[in-house]
Amino acid sequence: MNAPATTAQTYGEQVRRGSVAHPSADRLPVSRPAQAVGGNAKRVSDIALACIALIGLLPILLGVALLLKVTSRGPVFYGHERVGLGGRRFRCMKFRTMVVDGDRVLEEYFRQFPAERDVWLAERKLRNDPRVTPLGAILRKLSIDELPQLYNIIMGQMSIVGPRPVVADELKIYGGSAAHYLRTRPGLTGLWQISGRNETGYQKRVLLDRLYVLRWSMLLDLRIVVLTVPAVLSSRGAS
Repeated sequence: MNAPATTAQTYGEQVRRGSVAHPSADRLPVSRPAQAVGGNAKRVSDIALACIALIGLLPILLGVALLLKVTSRGPVFYGHERVGLGGRRFRCMKFRTMVVDGDRVLEEYFRQFPAERDVWLAERKLRNDPRVTPLGAILRKLSIDELPQLYNIIMGQMSIVGPRPVVADELKIYGGSAAHYLRTRPGLTGLWQISGRNETGYQKRVLLDRLYVLRWSMLLDLRIVVLTVPAVLSSRGAS
């Protein structure tokens, strides 16, 4: 597939502002390839980059693990079920950024602020999530909490670049775009990451995931990786 006419950053900006028109789900052709989008070339580059990153970031990973053990009770890592390539389920790994009794805390928060439940059901995100620990807030702001997903990449469950990993219930919201999501591995970074993250509405996030699959190229992956660095350092749209 040819590289997109615009840079990933420009395209993400256009989508975030709502200035990109897109055809309806019913008119976009969806095929089911024998292998993931990008094929073997993308998979080989994923393994190589993940191994290099894992070795280079090892001191940071060990430091974060130590801080988590001494600042709050609970495990260092947290694995939550996500949907991957072809509908296969996997445990998406992160550094734990929430209190261990997060479900109870969240339900109590919803009782105090009922309107926030609607926000959660619509966006799957909260601006001020009561479950997040002080250290967890820092890890999330810098996207350090997601570094354990390098393990998922090496295991073939994720990719360096791809759609956001979602839970099964979220695919119901994806509608016709769910078929596109299932054609590739979820990514450690992607168009959503460089397009404002939590500043981006949910339906636009779905569109970004769909457009990534439709417009994939190695050049697009490279652009997204390069643009992820300033996006993370600026903490734009992070929470």
